[in-house]
Amino acid sequence: MRRRTFLATTAGVTATLAGCGMVGGSGDADIEMAKNAYLPETFEATVGEPVVWVNNGSRGHTVTAYEDGLPDDAEYWASGGFESEAAARDGFWERGGEGTIRSGETWSHTFEVPGTYAYFCVPHERAGMVGTVVVSE
Repeated sequence: MRRRTFLATTAGVTATLAGCGMVGGSGDADIEMAKNAYLPETFEATVGEPVVWVNNGSRGHTVTAYEDGLPDDAEYWASGGFESEAAARDGFWERGGEGTIRSGETWSHTFEVPGTYAYFCVPHERAGMVGTVVVSE
């Protein structure tokens, strides 16, 4: 086996095994991105504490808020730092995957307003990759 192939395979297995202990707040990440799903699909958070997503899959994913799924007074949020849902969609489709969280990477957001937040993965939305964060005080 070629060295690069071995290292790439080993890194992928290590990232997958490491991710098993991180989901659900027991480690560094709260929500796992795997294949076409956020695990768990619904996550409960507290105002002021960061929520961390980790991509344990082999595909790139985004974490993109639905604008109509934001509580009143909440600011828009998305991986890539976009200011609107339209900008996040354009950034991904028109500018080469902006906002993508690659395999093994993490992304976090701190919610400052209580309420229910609906979000999705831009390239995998049609495959049903959607999630919800419920934030309480």
